Amino acid sequence: MQDKVVYEYAVIRVVPKVEREEFINVGLILFSKRKRFIRFEYQIPEEKIRSFCQEFDIEQLKENLESFAKICSGAKDGGPIAQLEPDEKFRWITAVKSSSIQSSRPHPGFSNDLNATFERLYNELVK
Repeated sequence: MQDKVVYEYAVIRVVPKVEREEFINVGLILFSKRKRFIRFEYQIPEEKIRSFCQEFDIEQLKENLESFAKICSGAKDGGPIAQLEPDEKFRWITAVKSSSIQSSRPHPGFSNDLNATFERLYNELVK
């Protein structure tokens, strides 16, 4: 049996009207420093977002979330942040922001299968 490792995760949220502070969970980021693991996935429920704000810029949201994906994957076109260590990428993405894309506070846990833990959390919190 594999040893359990510490991980942290945060839920990525879209806030269609920042002044109203209402949000929709659209993604999840999970990382483990010990395993040098980071994973990010998202989905965009356009109808739900439009029900909060008809004029919300979905294309800009897609671009921004895709940039998070590039950062997490270490893509060369992800900019300098994409070349950082997984924990630094996680901290950058989950830093407190007052924009239309925000994250929950990071939450810790233990796992012996980080991908399975990611899938469980994503299904519970995002889908």
